[in-house]
Amino acid sequence: MIHEACDKAKDVCEAISDHGYTGGMTDYVKQNPSSFPDALLCEARGLEVLADTLKAAGVSRVHVPEVKAVSAHELVIPKIHPGPASEEAMAALGEGLAQMHAVRQPEYGFDADNMIGMSPQKNRLTDDWGAFFLRDRLGVQVGMVGNDHVRKEFETVLERQGDTLAGFLNEHCEHPSLLHGDLWSGNVLFDSVGSWLIDPAVYYGDREADIAMTELFGGFSSAFYRAYDRGYPRTDVYNTKRAIYNLYHTLNHYNLFGASYLSACRHNLDVVASL
Repeated sequence: MIHEACDKAKDVCEAISDHGYTGGMTDYVKQNPSSFPDALLCEARGLEVLADTLKAAGVSRVHVPEVKAVSAHELVIPKIHPGPASEEAMAALGEGLAQMHAVRQPEYGFDADNMIGMSPQKNRLTDDWGAFFLRDRLGVQVGMVGNDHVRKEFETVLERQGDTLAGFLNEHCEHPSLLHGDLWSGNVLFDSVGSWLIDPAVYYGDREADIAMTELFGGFSSAFYRAYDRGYPRTDVYNTKRAIYNLYHTLNHYNLFGASYLSACRHNLDVVASL
């Protein structure tokens, strides 16, 4: 369960909140928007893992808000006053993510369940990226589909193509990287000091899963991709992987928000079916 999986976040953060910290004029206080009591604790741990990995990679122009206090009900971080992203800031973000993704992690997955948006995200540690993405990402989301016909449609493709899909992903993933996990434009803010990563759904996986999601809802300029590719060029099968990795996110949106995302799911599923 999420409650059990996020004990590590409690160990790190409860000492702060136990001192009665209530925030101030320079703070942003986020309320728990979900029905999961440990959602903010998982978010706090994700922010800390991101911050630590960016620091280890020597990234100075991509920032993560400091967790000042966290509980089941509130997360307190510094207030950010966002504005438009300059081309220089977009390029610095692309360069910084390339540096972070280049840090080789020991395993795929993560040591605790967390959240992807408003949905639980199952995790485990493994050396088999393809099987992890098939089972713990696509399989979990397909299993959540409430429409029997749609669920069976998707299950049939994954059952038929599962081994091929897993093999393809393993063949074209160089090593585990820390992923933000929910890297759409709404989860990156820009201010006078640069870019800020917020609302992570961290785990270790193929770096191109992060880059794929930047294209799902737009908002990242060509300067971002040019800088990323200078630092860590995307593979020659990125376009295929983009559809596969974004199938996870379109399925999640279908499960959360309904039929308007079904056509996008089917489009991405067609790429899996054609492998």
